[in-house]
Amino acid sequence: MFATRDEDAALDIVQDAMLKITEKYSGKPANELPMLFSRILQNTIHDHFRRQKVRNTWTTLLSALGKGDEKDEEYDPLESLHAKSGDLGADDPARQFEQAQVLGHIEQALARLPARQREAFLLRYWEELDVAEAAAAMGCSEGSVKTHCSRAVHALAGMLSAKGLKL
Repeated sequence: MFATRDEDAALDIVQDAMLKITEKYSGKPANELPMLFSRILQNTIHDHFRRQKVRNTWTTLLSALGKGDEKDEEYDPLESLHAKSGDLGADDPARQFEQAQVLGHIEQALARLPARQREAFLLRYWEELDVAEAAAAMGCSEGSVKTHCSRAVHALAGMLSAKGLKL
């Protein structure tokens, strides 16, 4: 709770840490579990903040693409984009053109990433898989997923900034 300042997030983090310790360390002696749990909890907190930072980056970037109804708390900016469709809605044509350009820049930047970075990024942040699920899907370690995601985020930020998109 002190780390996140959000009771719901804190409960989720503790639950994730408890699941990880039971899945991976159930055979360890009981006297080793408190130390292991502490380390797993700290790593889970760090993962939470990394995910939050990346989500905030993309939310900030995509928030310029369209605004939902102020009363609509579940608004997803990606829903306002139509990647393959020529119909961007009945909004202002200039705004439609700007949205199409931004989406095109994002797609181009994703396409320029190395295959493993693109795969890790899309699994983690677009498919919303956790690190373990992404690692299983990619057939690699969790550390590799984290490394690929970190490199992808930095590369995407650089490519999109170079195109004039502010993050």
